[in-house]
Amino acid sequence: MIIKSIELKNFRNYESLDLTFDSGTNILYGKNAQGKTNILEAAYLSGTTKSHKGSKDKEMVRFGEQEAHIRTTVIKQEKEYQIDMHLKQNRSKGIAINKVPIKKASELFGILNIVFFSPEDLNIIKNGPTERRRFLDSELCQLDKIYLSDLTNYNKILNQRNKLLKDMVYRPDLEETLPIWNLQLLETGKKIIRRRQRFVEELGEIVHEIHYRISGEKEELTLTYEPSATEQNFEAELERVAARDKKLCQTSVGPHRDDLLFSIRDVDIRKFGSQGQQRTSALSLKLSEIELVKRSIHDTPVLLLDDVLSELDSDRQNFLLNNIYDTQTMITCTGLDEFVRNRFQINRVFEVIDGQVFEKN
Repeated sequence: MIIKSIELKNFRNYESLDLTFDSGTNILYGKNAQGKTNILEAAYLSGTTKSHKGSKDKEMVRFGEQEAHIRTTVIKQEKEYQIDMHLKQNRSKGIAINKVPIKKASELFGILNIVFFSPEDLNIIKNGPTERRRFLDSELCQLDKIYLSDLTNYNKILNQRNKLLKDMVYRPDLEETLPIWNLQLLETGKKIIRRRQRFVEELGEIVHEIHYRISGEKEELTLTYEPSATEQNFEAELERVAARDKKLCQTSVGPHRDDLLFSIRDVDIRKFGSQGQQRTSALSLKLSEIELVKRSIHDTPVLLLDDVLSELDSDRQNFLLNNIYDTQTMITCTGLDEFVRNRFQINRVFEVIDGQVFEKN
């Protein structure tokens, strides 16, 4: 699949923009704070309905305007799709596929699969478990609409249960409704645990193989799912922490407390790995994500590299670029350094200057 073109109106610092991309490598270069990442953000939004930064809709509307519009044309398996997205200041976004409005965001998933790689992703290993759960969820939600529905339901149930625990402080009689929420939490949570387990097993096989190659056949990286509670003992764990949950007024076990373990020779590299090991493992993880998406959808995703090359040494740059030759890629960088010019096929180059984009020959 490829993004054929993106049109922006009043999005971030763009008053108006119409860009046509090559099916190979597209470079967006320019100084910092010119709007390079905003183009990638628009592409990511078109595939996932969310900003990779976690920004709210109104924050993405150009200053002084009421509404922003993104139109993305995607070619997937020789079929063309037009995705229109209207971001509004005070209302929820409107989305249309081929000019037909959709009611649920999940209807959009599957048309455009995106893998986003930014410098922050290199810290996924050393950062806290929240980042690693976000990685799990963002990938699974793109690949599995049922998972998206289950996760949405789980979060709603979790919020209701936490609210009930807080309300019980002043109204102890409400405790009689707690078993109902427990039952729903267990039912939905087990589905999430099961799907995450399967996903991590599939991803782990690919990560192991890629990391072995990146490290020059010196390191074997193992990826392990660390659920807060397993599918089998979730109910028992929830009972075990019942008193603590009431005291803290929050749910202390469940998929919202899960983590991923990265280990090399049985050493937890989240805590004890060198920065080099952590960064190489993060790169292995991203490349595995691309490969897993390929296997799942029998097509290539669109790869967005946001100023990530500058954060990698030449060996890792080489490995990354040599592994994405068959994938449409959009790369942002501050300059066309010799490395990219000499060693990598560039199909289209754009210079970004303060919300204006100029194609270079």
